[in-house]
Amino acid sequence: MSAVSAEAVSAEAVSGKVRDGDRTGAEDGAAAPLAPGARMLPALVAVYRAQLSRARVARIPLLFVATFQSVGIMIMMRGVVDGGDEARSVVAGSSVLVVAFVALNLLAQYFGQLRAGGGLDYYATLPVPPAAVVLGAAGAYASFTAPGTLVTAVVGSVLFKLPMAHLWVLAAVIPLSGAALAGLGAALGLLAPRQELATLGGQLGMSAALLLGVLPAAHMPAPVAFARDLLPSTYGVEAFARTFDAHPGWLLVAADLGVCAAVGVVSLAVATWAYRRAAVR
Repeated sequence: MSAVSAEAVSAEAVSGKVRDGDRTGAEDGAAAPLAPGARMLPALVAVYRAQLSRARVARIPLLFVATFQSVGIMIMMRGVVDGGDEARSVVAGSSVLVVAFVALNLLAQYFGQLRAGGGLDYYATLPVPPAAVVLGAAGAYASFTAPGTLVTAVVGSVLFKLPMAHLWVLAAVIPLSGAALAGLGAALGLLAPRQELATLGGQLGMSAALLLGVLPAAHMPAPVAFARDLLPSTYGVEAFARTFDAHPGWLLVAADLGVCAAVGVVSLAVATWAYRRAAVR
């Protein structure tokens, strides 16, 4: 046998072994192992950092607009409100309005744009839990509102001569109100059939937070007061407004913040469900 024939026989033998091995693996039903999915906490931190970095670059001008808007509302209300409970409502409502503008309005627009542009397909290919995507984006947008909310609260306290000893309560008001409003904004953006409707829903929600949160509740008609009680940001406003009293009722403050937390859990759960529903379509 020549050397060429020997090499041909050896090549056929090797290829036959490979084909037999492939056939055996196929018959056994063995599949190549997939990469393990990311755990919830690391995935949440990664999405949060990415969204916070994006928001820091793209949303700073809008945050300035939100803060300027709230401060302007307080200046206008200063001409008709002297002090007392009405001043507390104006300052607290204007402060939480910054959260509503960013966490509700902008997040609804962001998820609406993400869904309309096919951006959800990118997140759907990543081995991250759907809850991490929603919570990471919502947390980034909510925490992004902290500087504007603090500036608004300080300016309002000086403008209406309110005590600033308990402004530390904003450390609880901002994340809890932000979670409730961000979950609502994400759900609006993901459930809206069109991007324009998501934008409209976010702007209507922010307008509701403006009208029902900033204006003193004592002068509202009963139907409007009922609608105010249904708005998640109302309880953040009430919790913050109570801290301007000489002796705040901390149990009532905790109860209002508890409502914000409960609504936040429900709204973020709905947003996660909406994300799964939109990602598979």
